[in-house]
Amino acid sequence: STAILQDFLSGKMRPGDKKNVYKSLLDGKTNLVIGTHALFQKNISFKNLGLVIIDEQHKFGVAQRAKLWSKKREFYPHVLVMTATPIPRTLALTLYGDLDVSVIDELPSGRKEIITSHRFDNSRLKVFNFIKKTIDFGGQVYVVYPLIEESAKKDHKDLMDGYKSLTKYFPETQIGVLHGRMKSENKEYEMKRFAEGKSKILVSTTVIEVGVDVANASVIIIESAERFGLSQLHQLRGRVGRGSAQSYCILMTKYDLSNDSKERIKAMVGSSDGFKIANVDLKMRGPGNMMG
Repeated sequence: STAILQDFLSGKMRPGDKKNVYKSLLDGKTNLVIGTHALFQKNISFKNLGLVIIDEQHKFGVAQRAKLWSKKREFYPHVLVMTATPIPRTLALTLYGDLDVSVIDELPSGRKEIITSHRFDNSRLKVFNFIKKTIDFGGQVYVVYPLIEESAKKDHKDLMDGYKSLTKYFPETQIGVLHGRMKSENKEYEMKRFAEGKSKILVSTTVIEVGVDVANASVIIIESAERFGLSQLHQLRGRVGRGSAQSYCILMTKYDLSNDSKERIKAMVGSSDGFKIANVDLKMRGPGNMMG
């Protein structure tokens, strides 16, 4: 059998290395390229693009995805999109568009269903006690805060205030903090510490939403859960339940919630099925521009 020549492409690569990959793709020497958003660039051409696989498809815009398969020479390539969190548009395309669906609806061997619950801010002491029990039994915990650009200063303060509260309540416990504004090496250091079990609590923004796999982390607390979208909540919940221990997702909210927020929280507590959650999201948000 013919050997498969692979390449990797990301925006952080040196210009000379990128040019080598571009040339190899254009000449058809590279059979398989794995990359980040860098693959959408205008100056990338393929000799004969036959298959496009997009993982975590909800993290890409519609136009971004279209840029990839429009790099065809003659025929459109086969396209496979993958996600644990179908967005409303994806669900609508399965109903009305040209998209076939395969659903993996069972958990990997040895995994347990994640128990999701909703708690108001006045139950914080009980939640802290639950965190303590989890750590005492050898588990680890994520505490996630929203970080929205328009109100980044306020949100960042919430994150750091939360971190200070946890350090006061757990003075003997190693606690890490992680957010998108940190330098790459600091982020990597904090993630490594958590993955190795040196820090027991990781206070974070949604930077942990994808690609984070710590089997020993069994509890995720999502602060101000009413400020997250359904697909984000479902994706964050997927950071736990990756080992054999029973895992828990606790959605913390203020008491006074809008009807939409109540619907989202109810959907999360009621189901772990990405398609059911996307269905609620579709009803609430609509499918986007179907003719686009």
